[in-house]
Formats: sequence, C-alpha cells, structure tokens
Amino acid sequence: MLKNMRKITLVALAVSAIIGVGGIANASSETYNIKRHDWPQAGPFGKYDKASLQRGLQVYKEVCSACHSLNLVAFRDLKALGYSKPQIKAFAAGYDFPDGVDDNGDPKTRIGKPFDYFPAPFASEQEARDANNGALPPDFSLMAKSREHLSLFTPWDSVYGEDYIVGILTTFHDTPPKGYKLPAGTYYNETFPGNNIGMPPPLSDGLVEYADGTKATVEQMAEDVASFMSWAAEPKMEERKEMGLKVIIFMTILTILLYFVNKSVWRKIKKGDDLIEKDDESA
Repeated sequence: MLKNMRKITLVALAVSAIIGVGGIANASSETYNIKRHDWPQAGPFGKYDKASLQRGLQVYKEVCSACHSLNLVAFRDLKALGYSKPQIKAFAAGYDFPDGVDDNGDPKTRIGKPFDYFPAPFASEQEARDANNGALPPDFSLMAKSREHLSLFTPWDSVYGEDYIVGILTTFHDTPPKGYKLPAGTYYNETFPGNNIGMPPPLSDGLVEYADGTKATVEQMAEDVASFMSWAAEPKMEERKEMGLKVIIFMTILTILLYFVNKSVWRKIKKGDDLIEKDDESA
C-alpha cells in the first residue's frame, strides 16, 4: 500500500513538473522570442557594469525622459552608479520642482535636491496620452523586472527584461512585412507584442555623445539604457546576491557541524546501550 502511494506521488510530481515546464515554455514563446545577451548582472554572481549604467542614465536623461517617467528612483540612489555626493547634488540641481506659491499667488519652483525623485515628464496621465496619440508611455522604474521571463526547468528559454528592452529599441522596421496591415499612428516593431507600437524609433546612431567617449550606436545605447533600467528595478541586487552567498556558506558550515554533532551524540547513545546490554547479560 505504502509503495503504491509512493509511486502515485512520484508520478503526480513528474506530471506537475512537465505541465509547469510546458506552461513556462509556452509563456516565453508567445511574445518573448527575443535575442539573448550576456549581461554582466545576470547569474548568481553577476554585478552591474557601472560604466554602462552611467551611459544608460545619460540615454534616459537625454532621450527617454521626454516621455517616460522614473517615479521610484531618487537622485540620491545614483550613488550606487559611482557618482559622488557633489555630482549627485549638481545633477539634481538641473531639475526644477514645485514649491508652493509666492505672495502674489503665482507658483514657485526650487532646484532639485538629492532626496527628490526623478520628475515625471507630464503633469497627468491625460496630458501624457494627449501628447502621445492616446498611448500612455510606461514608467521605467520596474519595466525590466515586469518583462522578465525566467524559467527554472528550462533556463535556455529564460529571457531577461534587458533582452526585451533591447529588442524593442532595435527591431523597428520602416515598412511592415507583406500582408501585414499596420494601424494608423503606429510603427512596426518585430519584438513588441502585436508588432505595432505607438512609440516612434527613439534611437539613431550618434544621437547621444557619451561622456566616456564610447561610440553611441543604436545597439550600444539600447544595451546601456536596458542595464540602467535593470538597476532601477532592482538597485539592491548586488547586496542581495552577496547576502545570499553568505547565507549559503553559513548553512553549509552549519550542516557539516550538525552532522558531526549528530554522529557524536548517537555514538555515545549506542555506547551507553551496549553497556546496559552487558550489565543485563552479567546479571
């Protein structure tokens, strides 16, 4: 009976795993047939490339921030990208923020401070839609994580959010394939679900002049801004991985110690049982 139940359980687990794998694979193949990249931040030991993050911030500021917000990132968070406090203070000062009204009732502004968050490009959702043919440009704060499809059982099918972002930015086409009817006011994009997107191609070679002298190709800018968006979505990623590694090392050492303690305890118990048996036999 017990043996049959064990077999049933194993079969059920196997079926569940197959269904889970199939479900994940299907989910990733529906809209995430995207070119994969080797991201330095990927994997259990991955770390962000700070130079790439700084270039990505530049792309966001000079290109993307005209339409897309970054609501969950504060200027002071840029310290993780390698910027000093004076640099962050100067960066924040380049933005103006509402500061109530003056004595005449006119709105006042103040320069940004490190504790401020990146300001939204539009005052309201309706204003954003009016400026973009009814489409609402998504916030960039969590996009890299929301577009991520990672598979435990089929890692080769995994797609990072950065891959999706690069795909969107680099697969615009001037004309759609033959037989495809492109809705008015949209652009053909090979990666975007449905292949029609309201955003025009935002990047072109040389659009940004990188401060570090890197050649600003479309692919390079796309990868840099994708890395920056990955950091924006998970700024504590490196600390999380370091803590996870420490926990694994600690648990490994603890397991080894408990193993030898367990052996020592049971050795003494067995020795005591043997002595009791000898005393019983002698009696």
